[in-house]
Amino acid sequence: MDPFLTFKIGGTGLRVQRLRMDLIASNLANVDTTRTPQGGPYRRKDLLVAAVPIQSQFGNILQAKLGQVVKAAVPVAVVSDPRPFKLIYDPSHPDADKNGYVKLPNVNPIEEMVNMISALRAYEANVTTINNAKAMIQKALEIAR
Repeated sequence: MDPFLTFKIGGTGLRVQRLRMDLIASNLANVDTTRTPQGGPYRRKDLLVAAVPIQSQFGNILQAKLGQVVKAAVPVAVVSDPRPFKLIYDPSHPDADKNGYVKLPNVNPIEEMVNMISALRAYEANVTTINNAKAMIQKALEIAR
């Protein structure tokens, strides 16, 4: 078994949560953006995460014993949220249509804050996992002296 597999898994988790935080920050920064270079209001972005099986002897044994797929390293993709834009009536707005309605981004600040807290907690959990693995390896080295 690779003793550094825990660090690789934890590092992957840290990268995924950092990407989530970057997207959340972008969504919150553009909560009132009604005009983008692509045209129309800003569309909320989200992170799509897919798991792949661990390729290790331990993972293979565990998978055989449990009859499940053990997951680890993750490929990610940024996807646009398909939910409709919010419409508000503001005829004085420069981006208002002929009826006076303005399309606002489909970003909900409360939802983004909840996602931010979730990403923060997941980031902290990955840091704790890495620190615990480091402490176990240090203790093993002390025992071996």
